[in-house]
Amino acid sequence: MSSDNAAGPAGREHADGTDRVWDVVVVGGGPAGSSAARAAAEAGRSVLLLEKATLPRYKTCAGGIIGPSRDALPPGFDLPLRDRVHAVTFSLNGRLARTRRSKRMLFGLVSRPEFDQRLVEAAARAGATVRTGTAVTRVDQHGPTVPDRRTVAVVLADGSRVLANAVVGADGSASRIAAHVGVRVEQVDLGLESEIPVPAEVGRRWAGRVLIDWGPLPGSYGWVFPKGDALTVGVISARGQGAATKRYLESLTTRLGLAEFTPDISSGHLTRCRADDSPLTRGRVLVCGDAAGLLEPWTREGISFALRSGRLAGQWAARVAVAVDAVDARRQALNYTFAIKSGLGVEMSVGRRMLDVFSHRPRLLHAAMIGFRPAWTTFAQVTRGSTTLAGVVRTHPLARRTLTALDRDGEREQAGRGDPH
Repeated sequence: MSSDNAAGPAGREHADGTDRVWDVVVVGGGPAGSSAARAAAEAGRSVLLLEKATLPRYKTCAGGIIGPSRDALPPGFDLPLRDRVHAVTFSLNGRLARTRRSKRMLFGLVSRPEFDQRLVEAAARAGATVRTGTAVTRVDQHGPTVPDRRTVAVVLADGSRVLANAVVGADGSASRIAAHVGVRVEQVDLGLESEIPVPAEVGRRWAGRVLIDWGPLPGSYGWVFPKGDALTVGVISARGQGAATKRYLESLTTRLGLAEFTPDISSGHLTRCRADDSPLTRGRVLVCGDAAGLLEPWTREGISFALRSGRLAGQWAARVAVAVDAVDARRQALNYTFAIKSGLGVEMSVGRRMLDVFSHRPRLLHAAMIGFRPAWTTFAQVTRGSTTLAGVVRTHPLARRTLTALDRDGEREQAGRGDPH
């Protein structure tokens, strides 16, 4: 990967000529960070993308590319699909399994190391400079490391600094930049996943089909995603139930006859959903993707949220970078916040309601998926990107009334149990 050798605007220098000041520095080279870097570079800004790992690097992720993810990719992007999904097997903790099929592709599956590297390469082609193996410890907007009020200092692990007029934090769910901004989360989940190489005959049985298993823990589910000669098998549930979540993954793997195969990689990660009133900016610093707590609360799908929020962050960071004073910078940052809340924020709100319904009534959801054609049709439309959960609730009165009724039932159940939440 390039190191300060990509073409692009040069940025400015201070009077002593010792420090280059980039227009935009992006921290994190995942889908959110690469999208932000590309958008800011396409706006004509000098952009430096910092990634702590050496690419390609492994990322715990099922790797599903749904319609909104596909639509947010760079024009002409060569999507490295490992499989194309046309069928979904739904099961309820291993029981009542039924496979629904579609003539049209529902979504695609990628290997995240390959996918992420190609996104970074697209940012570099747009003019961003990329530095890998560069860890960031913090950002400073005041104090001795900052030469003036228009500048943000990005402090690296070796003690050196990089200067910028705007910074985008896209450094994952354990983001140091998010800590600076003050991001607050209201939902934290634990995902466990294994990448399991399988013989060709096993791979063929799963080709073009995924499994979604509604799990034994409230709000939990498991999955199997095929990627050629390997299967990604994982589960996710609320944090605080680590042992039970691990048992769920073990039982799922055993039940499917996959326990005899040795995983190449077994890993875990936390997903964090932001609180509605959590900040997305501070001064000239913006956060996006997992760093901002932006993902769908029910499915915990994050790639489309990363790509879309990253693109918005890059576009607005490009405007913050040329803001003449703090008032103008804040105006542009607030515009970014509004863009996120009015789009992805609305989707997250509906996702929270769906998670609550699913947590209380997994059997009802499963019955709808396997036996109620409109539910399956909606699932297909959402995964293909022709609508969103929020769009369904907004445009279909029956869906809106049903979700509202289930909301009320859930509230009555909680009140009956004396649950303060």
